[in-house]
Amino acid sequence: MKIDAIQAEMRTMMVEATNTTPVATGAKVGADFGNLLTKAINNVNSLQKASGDLQTRFDRGDVDVSLSDVMIARNKSSVAFDATVQIRNKLVEAYKDLMNMPV
Repeated sequence: MKIDAIQAEMRTMMVEATNTTPVATGAKVGADFGNLLTKAINNVNSLQKASGDLQTRFDRGDVDVSLSDVMIARNKSSVAFDATVQIRNKLVEAYKDLMNMPV
């Protein structure tokens, strides 16, 4: 009896899956990618500035800034920068692959 219920549910799921509309809307993708890349670079820049500001405040003896805050901010900016460099390397590699393709 439970098997019949499961089979009926599977059939309805299959019907729902076949009746879906395509996700692509034909929207412009290039501009969105450029905006996304710009936002990511600006985010990395702001993280690095915040890290530098915290480090400067700590070096000057600000009691509101602890060493752990400085190290966490520094590691966040480092991870963000490393990820950005890896993305850049992948984009350059993809560009080189496209340029080396025979026409």
